[in-house]
Amino acid sequence: MPSSHADIATENASRYLQQLCKHWAHKFPVEFDPTHGAIDLSLGRTVMDADASTLHITVSTDEAGSLERLESVVADHIKRFAFREELTFDWKPATAA
Repeated sequence: MPSSHADIATENASRYLQQLCKHWAHKFPVEFDPTHGAIDLSLGRTVMDADASTLHITVSTDEAGSLERLESVVADHIKRFAFREELTFDWKPATAA
């Protein structure tokens, strides 16, 4: 399953994690708490973990061609929530556990 990962430096990681999960909860299966969230989008799965200084995001999809689109959709939504700060998304291939 193609997947990628990004670590976004922000002191608002928990806030953005919860906002994104609440935003999509009406449309997709979502589970979350202040430090962990998972969203099953039609494009693929997004898993987020928040700590005091970083939002860790892993996206995965069944179709390799959809990975870049999923990265973009997730990043664009979080950037909208974070309009007061400039966030950097540097997506890298995720390593298998």
